[in-house]
Amino acid sequence: MNIQIPSTFFLFFLSTTLLTTLTTAGNPLPPTSDDTDFIRTSCRTTLYPQTCFTSLSGYSSAVQQDPGRLARVAIGVTLTKVTNMAKYVSNISHQVDNGRSSPRVAAAVHDCYSLFGDAVDDIQGSLRQMRRLNGSGEDLRFQLSNVQTWMSAALTNEETCTDGFEGVADGGVKTDVCGRVVKVKEVTSNALALVNSFADTIQTP
Repeated sequence: MNIQIPSTFFLFFLSTTLLTTLTTAGNPLPPTSDDTDFIRTSCRTTLYPQTCFTSLSGYSSAVQQDPGRLARVAIGVTLTKVTNMAKYVSNISHQVDNGRSSPRVAAAVHDCYSLFGDAVDDIQGSLRQMRRLNGSGEDLRFQLSNVQTWMSAALTNEETCTDGFEGVADGGVKTDVCGRVVKVKEVTSNALALVNSFADTIQTP
């Protein structure tokens, strides 16, 4: 699915909206060592704990040791990074269209652009669902299963992007794009792991 890449203003708006969503009414309390330790401990369940802690520790006062909030924050942070990556790939696609790369590289870049467009859609769906969670037990698990499905799909799209560069010589566009995608995949994987951890806390009758 092709998307229209957001403008710089939209990215600013997205970041501002994310921060507003994460905080409760009034000024958030300053982070405590327990809040930070909660994020550090939660991140140990992910495949990339250091990346997890580095990207999320700044939100410890908003999370306040709530696994649901932590999962929502992680998805929001991931959405920002994936949107930025989609914009970057869009810019690269214009360069390859100008004949600066081989047709094979150009095709891989265009596929990557489309895949990241789909990933943005998936993560947006996940974040909307996380904001609307309600109920308990099986109802809540069902809602979270939608989030898990969308986040898994986003991760698959990101992995497929790098798969498209197989057979392309290392260096240049391939090294640049794939190197950036690896970092995005890490935060996406971590967000999915934190959603899974949150789902495991839901009690069923």
